[in-house]
Amino acid sequence: MKKCGAKAFFSLAAVCLVLSGCQTIQRDIVRAIADDAAHASLLELEESIVRLDGAGASRQELARVRQQAAALEGTVADPVFEAVLAALSGRLFLLEGRTSDARRELQRSRSLSPYNLQSQVLSFRLEGNPEARLSMIDRSLEIEGSRGELLVERGRTLFDLNRFPESVAAFDAAFVLLAERPFYEGAYRVFRDRAWELRDMAPGAAGRTVDIVMQDEITWRDLIEVTRSETDLLRFLTAGRDWPVDTLFNQLLDRAFIPRTQDTAITELPGSRPAPTEVVLRSGAAWFLWHLHAENRANRALLTQYSSRLATMPNARSPIPDIYVRSPFIDSILGSVESQFMFLPDGRNFMPYDRVRGSDYLTMLRRL
Repeated sequence: MKKCGAKAFFSLAAVCLVLSGCQTIQRDIVRAIADDAAHASLLELEESIVRLDGAGASRQELARVRQQAAALEGTVADPVFEAVLAALSGRLFLLEGRTSDARRELQRSRSLSPYNLQSQVLSFRLEGNPEARLSMIDRSLEIEGSRGELLVERGRTLFDLNRFPESVAAFDAAFVLLAERPFYEGAYRVFRDRAWELRDMAPGAAGRTVDIVMQDEITWRDLIEVTRSETDLLRFLTAGRDWPVDTLFNQLLDRAFIPRTQDTAITELPGSRPAPTEVVLRSGAAWFLWHLHAENRANRALLTQYSSRLATMPNARSPIPDIYVRSPFIDSILGSVESQFMFLPDGRNFMPYDRVRGSDYLTMLRRL
C-alpha cells in the first residue's frame, strides 16, 4: 500500500508538473501569436501608407487608412509597437498635409524607441532640404547597413536633386532587398522609371529643364530651351549670348533649322510660319536634329545627300515605307535614323506624326 501511495504521489506530482509546463508553454504560444498579429497589423498599415504615398490619395482613401491606424491605438502595450505606430501615423499626417502633427508624432515615436526605422523615414520626409536629407539618409545607412526602406528614401531624394542615374541605382537595390514586400516596388516603380527616362540629364539641370523633359509632349519653345541648357549645339548662333527663347526660335526658323511645316506628305515647304508654341512631331525633331548635325559638322552637303542620290533613280522607293521619297524630310529622317539619333518605333516605319516626349527628345539630343 505504501509503495502504491508513493507511486500515486509521484504520478500526481508529475501530472502537476506537466500541467504547469503546459500552462507556461501555452502562455508563450499566446504571447508569440499576439506578437505576430501585432507585427502583421503594423505591416498592413505600412503597406497602406506606402501605396498611398506612391500613387497619391483621395480624401476618402486617407480617411480609411487613418481609421486603420486609429484601430491599432492602445491594442498592444509595447513601446516598440507604439513607437512604430506613431511614426507611421506621422507619415499619414504628412500625406494629409498636417506637418505639425507629423512632427509631434515623430517626437512621440523617438521617446518610445529612439532608433526605430519608421521614425527615421519620417524624419527624412520632414527635412525640406534635399541635400541635408541625403546626408541624414547616408548616415543612417552607415549605421543600419543596406536597408531597403532607407534606399527607397535615398532614391527619392536623389531624384529631387536631379541625380537621376544614382536614383535608378538606389531604387533597383531597394527593390531587391524588399522583394518579400512587393508593395514597395509597386508604389515607387513610377519614380524609378521616370529617373531612368531622365538619366541623360546633366547633373544640376535647371528645374524648368527637368519639367520640360518630364512632359509627354514638347513645343518648339521647349525644344530650344532644352537644347540650349543641355548642350552647346546652338553656340554657332548665339556665340554665348543669352538670347530669349522666342528670339532663338525666329533665328532658327529663318535659317531653316526649324521646318515651316511638319507634314511629310508635301513635296515643297510652304511659306507659312509656325508658332513657337506648336507641338513638335517626330518629323520636326528629325529635321531640327539633322540640320544641327550638318551645321556642327560644317557639312551642308549632308542636307541633300539622300535626296540627290534618289533623284537619279527614276523608280526610286523610300527605304522607310511611311516617308514619301520626294518629301523634303527624306534627308533629315534617313540621316537621323542611319546615324542612330532616332529609331523606327516598329522596326519598319518612322511614324512622323507621333508627338515627341521630353525624355525622348533628350535621348535623341544626347545621341547627337
